[in-house]
Amino acid sequence: MEMDSDAAQLTERMGIELVEVSAERVVGTMPVEGNQQPYGLLHGGASCVLAETLGSIGAAMHGMSIGRPGAVGMELSASHHRSARSGKVTGVATPLHLGGTVATYEIVITDDEGARICTARLTCMLRKATN
Repeated sequence: MEMDSDAAQLTERMGIELVEVSAERVVGTMPVEGNQQPYGLLHGGASCVLAETLGSIGAAMHGMSIGRPGAVGMELSASHHRSARSGKVTGVATPLHLGGTVATYEIVITDDEGARICTARLTCMLRKATN
């Protein structure tokens, strides 16, 4: 999925790299370094950025398949189970609901050892194309 330069700014700043992209599964990684809070732990907000990025891309992919290419986040919730101090984290977004106007994804973020860092849920409204 191609993003315009303005849309990609935050994704690039956070160091998010997409590994796999489809409506059924979006996988991405993000470095811990540069995304830490003052105590040296992965910032919870950084986890939320990764989660919303992956879930929104999945929702947009689903939306494109049904003629509603505009995915707009409506709600994001995240439970932070533990943190990371180094390495990369990996997020995997899978759909919980793929409807005609709403898509909901669960995003599981793990550390380099596979330990769960965060579980998030994102709901997006799917909008028709506007010109």
